[in-house]
Amino acid sequence: MAQTQDFTAMMKDMMGAFPVDTKAMEDAFKTTASMNEKLSAVALEAAEKSTELSAAWTKETLTKLSAMTSAKSEPADYAKAMTDFASAQAETAAENMAAFAEIAKKVQMDTVELMMAAGKDISEDMTAAAKKASEEMTASVKKATEAAK
Repeated sequence: MAQTQDFTAMMKDMMGAFPVDTKAMEDAFKTTASMNEKLSAVALEAAEKSTELSAAWTKETLTKLSAMTSAKSEPADYAKAMTDFASAQAETAAENMAAFAEIAKKVQMDTVELMMAAGKDISEDMTAAAKKASEEMTASVKKATEAAK
């Protein structure tokens, strides 16, 4: 009569030897935390620059508006002041929108750079963890197979 294999014991041995690499998990967490910190810095810098630009634009507009609303001696001067204000506002708006676009462009470039670097780091971490897990799993299966014979 052939001896019955103890599959429960074999599975227990295999699962007990299943690799759980806490170092790889810790490294992945650190990589993610570092990337989040860098992305936050990019976002905060952009918010700061945008706020400064908005404040300067508002201050400039109020200064020009003050000049436009001052009392004039001739009725035609009011029309000229309004035309000058509108013209100056159009020019300022174009300049400021270009400045906002530059801020957005920098955020995009910095973000892509960070994502590429993080992707490389994560890929390297995952490759190393997968290789180690594969080696340990192969050794476990070999051990379990030999024990079953």
